[in-house]
Amino acid sequence: MAPRRPAGADAFPTAKVEPSGTRQPDSGPLYAALDLGTNSCRMLIARPTGSQFQVVDSFSKPVQLGQGLEASGRLSRASMSRTVHALQVCRRKLEQHEVQNMRLVATEACRRARNSRDFMRMIRRETGLPIEVIGAEEEARLAVISCAPLVNQQTEQLLVVDIGGGSTELVWIDLAEVDPNERSRAIMKLGDSFTSMPGGARVVDWISVPLGVATLRDQFADVTDDPGRFALMSWYFEEMLADFAPYAKGAPDRGFQIIGTSGTVTTVAASHLGLKRYDRTKVDGLTMTSAEIDAVIRTYLALGPEGRRADPRIGRERHALIMSGAAILQTLMRIWPTRRLSVADRGLREGLLYSQMVRDGAITDDALNGVT
Repeated sequence: MAPRRPAGADAFPTAKVEPSGTRQPDSGPLYAALDLGTNSCRMLIARPTGSQFQVVDSFSKPVQLGQGLEASGRLSRASMSRTVHALQVCRRKLEQHEVQNMRLVATEACRRARNSRDFMRMIRRETGLPIEVIGAEEEARLAVISCAPLVNQQTEQLLVVDIGGGSTELVWIDLAEVDPNERSRAIMKLGDSFTSMPGGARVVDWISVPLGVATLRDQFADVTDDPGRFALMSWYFEEMLADFAPYAKGAPDRGFQIIGTSGTVTTVAASHLGLKRYDRTKVDGLTMTSAEIDAVIRTYLALGPEGRRADPRIGRERHALIMSGAAILQTLMRIWPTRRLSVADRGLREGLLYSQMVRDGAITDDALNGVT
């Protein structure tokens, strides 16, 4: 299947996201964002606080919605049932907190499945939740904008990579004509459908590759040799980048930055740090060298499937998906040789929250004056 370039979305400002468990503000409306992906169902409930938001409650569960989708083109009854049960938990949380402002979206699995409309009706009937299926461009834009605080002032060419369960979005942005002090903020001003403003950030190209950690794994599920399967996944993913314009040009000599946002990237970072219990404050914003990434991936390969399953740094929920994600990550670091990768523990949910808050004026331009 060839990569696609659909349409979508609205911009929002940069801000710090506080972890769940911090003290709740005394007043202000609550907002919710739900990301129903190919592998996981995740939700945040938060309240705007000045130029930031504070997480009040959260939910995350691996529902494996896309299991079997690659072979059948349809969502299975079992995966839909698991997902509906997770969404019922989300509904109870929304009701408990009396959330009125929400945006609940589904991504690649529901974009591709032939029975997606039937599944949306099932969700409405069983949960009452207004889930919407968004396009790949809107998904990519929200991920890019959420990463803006991690853009370096020295960055002239930026590649943002979002490795999902069913697809991988790549966005290449030219910041050479933007004042170094304004480069992070310029990412926020990208218009609808990745249009660019004069003198601002310019999207050189973007692509949505229909291969994520779950779909790429499924492509080579019949290959029993672990290193061989990894090599095949890496080769196959690179083949899918042929239509991405920057692929043929390679990385510039200077001023180039890659930001990676996904469970794969954060898991590799946690493994590099030796974390047995995940800590977002240590992972988000971390810079890893390509040598450090390669060392972690070599360790994963040496462990083998059983070793990865038992490794607490990977976790029992991610062990079956980590090598397909690692194949994508290592391929990108090889294609555009750079010594560093910026790790982002942020993405679609954060983008959904901020787009709502800005729309409603809960976060204003005045509040953003102090945000860097």
